[in-house]
Amino acid sequence: MNTRSTERSAELVAALVAEAESLTRQGRMREAGAMWERVVGMDPAHATALTQLGGLALAAGELEQAQHYLERAIAAAPRLAMAHAHLSRVHTQRGDRAAALAAIDAAIAADPTAWGPQLEKARLLEAGGDHRAAALHWGNMLTYMPEALQRQANVQAVVRQAQVAVQRTRDELGAYLEDNLAPLIKGHDAREVERIRHSLDILAGRRTFITAKPLTLPIPRLPAIPIFHREDFDWAPEVEAAFPDILEELHNVLGDQSGFEPYVQTPDGQPKGQFAALDRNTDWGAYFLWKHGRRIDAQADACPRTEAAIARAPQIRVPGRAPVIFFSALRPGVHIPPHNGATNARLTVHLPLIIPPSDCGLRVGEEVHIWEPGRLVMFDDTIRHEAWNFSDRLRVVLIFDVWHPMLTPLERELVVAMTQGLMGFYGDDADLGEL
Repeated sequence: MNTRSTERSAELVAALVAEAESLTRQGRMREAGAMWERVVGMDPAHATALTQLGGLALAAGELEQAQHYLERAIAAAPRLAMAHAHLSRVHTQRGDRAAALAAIDAAIAADPTAWGPQLEKARLLEAGGDHRAAALHWGNMLTYMPEALQRQANVQAVVRQAQVAVQRTRDELGAYLEDNLAPLIKGHDAREVERIRHSLDILAGRRTFITAKPLTLPIPRLPAIPIFHREDFDWAPEVEAAFPDILEELHNVLGDQSGFEPYVQTPDGQPKGQFAALDRNTDWGAYFLWKHGRRIDAQADACPRTEAAIARAPQIRVPGRAPVIFFSALRPGVHIPPHNGATNARLTVHLPLIIPPSDCGLRVGEEVHIWEPGRLVMFDDTIRHEAWNFSDRLRVVLIFDVWHPMLTPLERELVVAMTQGLMGFYGDDADLGEL
């Protein structure tokens, strides 16, 4: 056959394949089968056509014919996952579980991230009573199946089946591991085994593995710890000891609301995103002592004991950027939506001052913290976090930043230089987030 004839033949096969696929999408399976037969007539080793014909024969209960087509498809394209998966179903219907498992393993080897073969293997293992191994493949199916597909009505039953199987096995695994670890954990305080407890919770599906997502200046190799233990900071008791003085100064400034401004002030022309309801709105108000590294003299002078207390903490100092120190006032019914901060080189610190007795809190990752007046909370704000005040009273905390405790003096100096470099590169007024 000359080159031109070969090209015309290839073009005709491609056209027939396109027509067969269109008929399949329309549900016109008999006509599609006839079209696939024409493809195989012109190209006897056309693996896709052979696989489709095998699938049609399988659906019709013609197991011998299905196996014939599928084995030809696999001979032509040994790594065609769908052909192996169909062949596994043929063996299943014949009651040959070992051959079915071998075929589905070949499908998974050919395409490890295809969700269909994972589903088939989960069903085979579950039918054989191996529920724990099945759960691993149910989990793989959920991982690899697109989220949009999981929401479709026609797959809801199998998605729910997978979720139930996975959670049942996670519950069993959690109980099994806890029983095994109990003698080792016994006698140790909560702090000593906290990380292991959290690991057990993740394995049992009771929490997820939390990661940080700095929006502007990421510092690698720092652990993603949502909320730190205040007892680990030697300066914390001195700041907490100043709580009565700070609270008194807060009440003085609350008497004159003129110093409070909207915390969210989106520059013109920029998207407001999830903060639209709070933009230029004192529902979330801020009374700044320091803002973008500049002292607000009139307001800081009104709170000298607050400023002196915060000076005991290891603050970040970057001209034009840091420190930032302010009273954060959240009116009743206000929710600060989930968001991530700019850099994990720092921790955000709250000193709770006026706290409603209920319906008011902070979530960092999956850890919920209820503020207690006078007790500091330090957290990594590059982990997704949110706050709410659904009470009928005002909530006020003092907010400031400190260096991440794992950064060395040299790293702190370099972070300051990097921040200044970002400002120099993009301009002092560039939107670099809360850097």
